[in-house]
Amino acid sequence: MKITLRLETEKDHKIVENLTREAFWNNHVPGCDEHLLIHNLRKSKTFINQLDYVALYNNEIVGNIVYMKAQIISNDVEHSVLTFGPISVLPEYQNKGIGSKLISHTIQQSKEMGYKAIIIYGDLDYYRRFGFKISKEYNITNKEKKFPAALLVLELYPNALMGIEGIFFEGEDYEVNQDELIEFDKKFPKKDKEYSKTQDRFNELSGQYL
Repeated sequence: MKITLRLETEKDHKIVENLTREAFWNNHVPGCDEHLLIHNLRKSKTFINQLDYVALYNNEIVGNIVYMKAQIISNDVEHSVLTFGPISVLPEYQNKGIGSKLISHTIQQSKEMGYKAIIIYGDLDYYRRFGFKISKEYNITNKEKKFPAALLVLELYPNALMGIEGIFFEGEDYEVNQDELIEFDKKFPKKDKEYSKTQDRFNELSGQYL
């Protein structure tokens, strides 16, 4: 299938929010909050418009990825890195390489923009194909100074993080207010919240430390 990528525009916002809701609904938790998350991330000073891409099939938006500026904090010194997410693909188009295309393209764009590294929370079995490694290899922890199995690091050029270690801080923009979520969700078609088996994998990854 022929997939094209382009930057998201303002007129795409509602489409992408609905797409994100469809992609994550009953995935990690009953319901989801990623559609509100992306709505709020766009308002942040750390949101990177140049890395906000949509994927199109037959001129229909079927996927999206967004990036934010983040930091590694070491001895009160902040080192700028990137993080991405949510990355969303409509359920009927998942497992067709669209997410990989979005990730590969924006990794290359990030390199060309001069960033050092990308740090995310994700499944190593999936993200190692792009070169991500566990954060423990770089001595980079979460805010609790632990090494979650899901905390992954990609250097964007050789030895980009040499001499840099510390605490990964993605910022407060990734926190979602549940009261705000309830009100925001009323703007979308009603959907039933259910527990799914994929949540077991998410909970397993979230609870693992190295």
